[in-house]
Amino acid sequence: MNARYHFDNVRAVLAARWYFRDAAEVGERCRVYGQPRIKNLGRLVIADRVRLFSTITPIEIAVEPGGTLEIGSRAFINYGCSIAATSLVRIGARCNIGTYVMMMDNDFHSLEPERRDERPPSSPIILEDNVWVGARVIVLRGVTIGTGSVVAAGSVVTRDVPPRTVVAGVPAKPVRSL
Repeated sequence: MNARYHFDNVRAVLAARWYFRDAAEVGERCRVYGQPRIKNLGRLVIADRVRLFSTITPIEIAVEPGGTLEIGSRAFINYGCSIAATSLVRIGARCNIGTYVMMMDNDFHSLEPERRDERPPSSPIILEDNVWVGARVIVLRGVTIGTGSVVAAGSVVTRDVPPRTVVAGVPAKPVRSL
């Protein structure tokens, strides 16, 4: 193992301790590369070996008061992602989140013009274990993506995805089973 690799790894582990300093729980050997923007006013739970790759564009994580964000062991979140938890966003173990993915468990405003200043109720987003979410995917509130599923790049997930299913499109629809 060369010295440069070791140094980068140590720096990433120390960065994780710094950026996750306000988390309720942080597992072992988590790594943060780059400079994510983390606003934690709720409950942030980070499991073992989570990796955030926030180098080219910062990852944005916002946990509102009363909200919970849980990131499972060995999950990987790539640069440019935005995750907002006002109620619950749960990312399972071994999930891979591509670049510029957006996950928000609340729409943050009502549709009716006279009610746009009102925040509607939140609905949890659940990514079960070993889910792969491609680049520029949008996951809307109230969605559960089943274990072992794949969401193709550029998709908008508006409904639950069964386990071991590939979905694609706007809105995302099943393409095949795995």
